[in-house]
Amino acid sequence: MRLALPRWAGTLAVKAAAFITVMCCALAALLGVLVHVSVTNQTVGQARGLALSRLTDATRAYEAGDRLLPGAGVNPEGLPAALRTLAVSGERGTMVSTHRGRPTMWAAGPAAGRRALAVEVDYSQQSRTIAGLDQSILWSSGLAIGATVLVGAFAVTRVTRRLHGTARVARRITAGDLDARVNDPRTKDPTRPQDEVAAVAAALDSMASSLQGKLLSEQRFTADVAHELRTPLTGLHAAAELLPPGRPTELVRDRVAALRTLTEDLLEISRLDAGRERLEVDTEELGALAGRVVRASGTDTEVRIVRDALVETDRRRLERVLGNLVANGHKHGGAPVVLTVDGPVVTVRDHGGGYPEYLVAHGPQRFRTEGGAKGHGLGLTIALGQAEVLGARLTFANAADGGAVATLTLPAAG
Repeated sequence: MRLALPRWAGTLAVKAAAFITVMCCALAALLGVLVHVSVTNQTVGQARGLALSRLTDATRAYEAGDRLLPGAGVNPEGLPAALRTLAVSGERGTMVSTHRGRPTMWAAGPAAGRRALAVEVDYSQQSRTIAGLDQSILWSSGLAIGATVLVGAFAVTRVTRRLHGTARVARRITAGDLDARVNDPRTKDPTRPQDEVAAVAAALDSMASSLQGKLLSEQRFTADVAHELRTPLTGLHAAAELLPPGRPTELVRDRVAALRTLTEDLLEISRLDAGRERLEVDTEELGALAGRVVRASGTDTEVRIVRDALVETDRRRLERVLGNLVANGHKHGGAPVVLTVDGPVVTVRDHGGGYPEYLVAHGPQRFRTEGGAKGHGLGLTIALGQAEVLGARLTFANAADGGAVATLTLPAAG
């Protein structure tokens, strides 16, 4: 069973804070153990040396038959059994135990008659020193860990804040705002240290500038070509109208009309790319508008009104979107083509082979068609661009039982 972690648990700041905390705890524990062992060994060594020194004095007094000093005795009460056994066997040793409710350092050695001569030294002060040292280590480690985590979290937060700012700019560029820039102060001042975040920000700004320049150049080229083609096409159209009736004349007029349509589409795309389109908003009855679009198309498209709605939109642009969708359904799909109005949602469905996979996945692309389809691929591109100007959402999908489905979702009237 997997536990679902909260979203903030996977952020860089949280991971960095957790890593810093773990490393600080490990370092504090290691230093605490080293200090504890060192001080304990020193303290125990001093107490052991004192106890053995007193044992030596007691052994001399015992062998000389003198009276033993207080704290020394033969087989005294409280002597640890293990130390007694060691002394009886002829060895000298020391041991810390609790005697009469307080820590005591014992030193014992052999005495006549397989007995143990032992001395006791009060170990309370040393025990309190070690306990106080351990408490100080814990408090100082906790304070050091807290301060390190706060400083580390502050430093990491500054870095992640800059990363989040860079990500926001990248999303704005993805959404079409090519003027968006990170403008990291570090990239503007060469005297400041250039870290990795500044390098990423500089690379993103450079990419955005290059992309903006290329797109503007492409837009200008498209607009210039379309404008330059307009004048000769107008003259060609006028000349075609003067040709005598006949099949060749019809072919010439048809091609001229196709060229004029392509030119107008290119001009419209260049205006959409420039982002200078302005809406003329009015309240429209969606069902009636859809009916007008179908009648103007001259096709046998079926209109179904499931639920009519009032929408605040630009009538001319909405008619352009729906007209292109209907025309695409008849040109590249199969009959019957059905336009359905369900509230502020309009769907146009045909019963042909469906949209190509690239179109469903990435949207329409200019001058790209598949399967030998006729056309220049600008109709759906214009429909998508006009839908964005309207603030609507246009999506493309394929029906489960066959056919292409374009769905236009409009903002409802307030």
